[in-house]
Amino acid sequence: MNRNTKAIVFDVYGTLFDVHSVIEECDTHFPQKGEVLSKVWRQKQLEYSFLRGLMGNYRTFWSITKDALRYACKSKGVELSGSIEKSLLSAYLQLKPYPEVEEVLERLGDFQLAVFSNGSEDMLHPLIEHNRLQSHFSNLISVNGIKRFKPHPDSYLYALEQLGVERHEVLFLSSNTWDVAGAKTFGFKVAWVNRTGSTMDELGVEPDQVLQDLTELMD
Repeated sequence: MNRNTKAIVFDVYGTLFDVHSVIEECDTHFPQKGEVLSKVWRQKQLEYSFLRGLMGNYRTFWSITKDALRYACKSKGVELSGSIEKSLLSAYLQLKPYPEVEEVLERLGDFQLAVFSNGSEDMLHPLIEHNRLQSHFSNLISVNGIKRFKPHPDSYLYALEQLGVERHEVLFLSSNTWDVAGAKTFGFKVAWVNRTGSTMDELGVEPDQVLQDLTELMD
C-alpha cells in the first residue's frame, strides 16, 4: 500500500459481499435451480446497468435488480409470485460478506474507509447494517447521487468529491474487471480482488495490484 494513500475504497458486490449467497434462498423456492438462477440474475443485473447507462435511461440499481430477477425466472421457466419475489429480494439485502472482510476492515482502522457502489442507498444501507459493518466506514457512496453507473468517469469523480481527497490518494478495490478498468482509467490506484482466478479484460489498463482476497492487502 502506497504511503500516500489516505482513503481505501471498496466496491460492494463481489468484493465485500458474495452475490451468490442468494443461491440457498433460490433453491428453497426453486429446488436445484438456485445456482443457475443466481448466475443469470447477476449477469442481467450488470447488463441492465450498462444498457441503461448507454441509453441514458437511468433507474436505481434496486429497480434493476428486481427486473433482472424477473428475467432470470422467466428465462428458466419458473413462476415468480409476489411473495417469492419479496423473499428473494430480501435475501439480496442480507448477502453474506466474505470470511475475511470484518477482520481486514478492523485492521485498516487508521485509514479513511468507504464503499462506492452502483447499488442505491436503499440497498447499501440495509446490507451494511444487517452485517453490522457500518462503524468501519466514513462514507457509503452510491452512484445514485449522480445517476451515472460505474464505469462512467463521472461516477468516480462524484466518489472523489465525496471523499475530499486527491485521485492519487485513493486505493480502490474491486472484484469486477470493468470496475477495475474504469477506476484505473480515472486515475485511482487500483487493486483487483481476483477471487476466482479470472483473466483481466483487454481494455488497455492493468491494476496496480492483484489480490486473491482482502487479506493480501495487509501484506
